[in-house]
Amino acid sequence: MADQDFSSIKSMADVTPELMNQFSEGTFTDLIGLKFTEMGPDKVAGEWVVTPQLFQPAGIVNGGVYCTVIETLASVAGSCWFGNRGTVVGVNNNTDFLRAVREGVLRGEATPIHRGRSQQLWVVVITDEQGRTVARGQVRLQNLAAQS
Repeated sequence: MADQDFSSIKSMADVTPELMNQFSEGTFTDLIGLKFTEMGPDKVAGEWVVTPQLFQPAGIVNGGVYCTVIETLASVAGSCWFGNRGTVVGVNNNTDFLRAVREGVLRGEATPIHRGRSQQLWVVVITDEQGRTVARGQVRLQNLAAQS
């Protein structure tokens, strides 16, 4: 992991894609190659290159990779929106796999469906280089108030 940690950040709303990529060094997100490209309270995006290490035995991207990316982008987006009010945790991830992928660059984009006092619901769409949807997921997040 990078020398810094999140304790130096007052709010996730202050984190840039470059800083998030730095914080992700050495984590599972880094292992699958996910790089954040856009961060904000209304949208978080990232992309990664398909490699054979991400395949399941049939030679296509493993569904767990999509679930991981969807959970990660939604959680980071929800954290950016919730800001210094506390933290968020995922309580449900529902992912649909729509198209098999063997190569290329994939992009994921998280946008909100609902952001309430106690929970949030985000949709994440993963597309290929031709703009075709290859997976789609929803993540429900629980808002946890900061302890005073």
